[in-house]
Amino acid sequence: MDLISIKNLTKRYGRRVGVDRLDLNVPQGIVFGFLGPNGSGKTTTIRVLMGLLRPSGGSARIGGLDTWRRSHVVKRDVGYLPGDLRLYPWLTARMAFRIVGRIRERDLTQAALKLADEFALELDVRVRNMSRGTRQKLGLVLALAHDPKVLILDEPTASLDPLVQDRLKDRLCELARGGVTVFFSSHSLSEVQHVCDRVAILREGRLVADESLEDLRARAMRIVNIRWQHGREVQSATAPAFLDVQRAHDDRWTCTLTGSVGDLIRWLAEKPVEDLTIGQPDLDSLFRQYYETGTSER
Repeated sequence: MDLISIKNLTKRYGRRVGVDRLDLNVPQGIVFGFLGPNGSGKTTTIRVLMGLLRPSGGSARIGGLDTWRRSHVVKRDVGYLPGDLRLYPWLTARMAFRIVGRIRERDLTQAALKLADEFALELDVRVRNMSRGTRQKLGLVLALAHDPKVLILDEPTASLDPLVQDRLKDRLCELARGGVTVFFSSHSLSEVQHVCDRVAILREGRLVADESLEDLRARAMRIVNIRWQHGREVQSATAPAFLDVQRAHDDRWTCTLTGSVGDLIRWLAEKPVEDLTIGQPDLDSLFRQYYETGTSER
């Protein structure tokens, strides 16, 4: 079941187009990475999903509900962390738990206190005296405390220290395994590649990729270092089409692999190889290609 469904969504700001004919479906129980550079349309899409902006065309639905016409239900049920989180300066975490609980018409105290402990959130410091990271942790606790079935997080790791980032990613994976749909916006593929099941990439308001991490990894290049046996003639060796030699010096080659690892191993099986290292798929380089070229699959 697709809990989030976006069809032909367009949002214009006067002559400027924020999102252009976007189609996107997000099934239940996954962490979905929504990626793109600043200004690509990620936040506009999220604000439409949360019923904060009215589409210029097309539609967005969460759990079958139109997010503009049923905005009050979406806001009540969905867990949301905005990218520009703003909180009253006099607020403390304890006060926020009570206030948001009254708004949601449920007691959030126990769940919020448990999350606060997990994220090492100070409970009695006022927002005006909080660091940016502490404010972000408070926003995350408020988004999670009511046990939502859909989470929409806009740049959720901003200002968090690495340990808290790891805790958050572990929690998001745990929630997805329990059937929660997590919509995770970021500008960095390296940030989400270990937590997301699927990613969509936006550029200038248009979708340029929508595929699983496994498919992306299969297409991403790897850095290969080959050290040939000393004294063997390798300078005349011809590299196969799937291996691009970037640098050849004495007995060492540094290459990028555009084919499969199996192809490489078979080619090297009878070659005079002394040592071989094969790097992890370079997803960042693949991601930059989408940014720079805007290659569209739609």
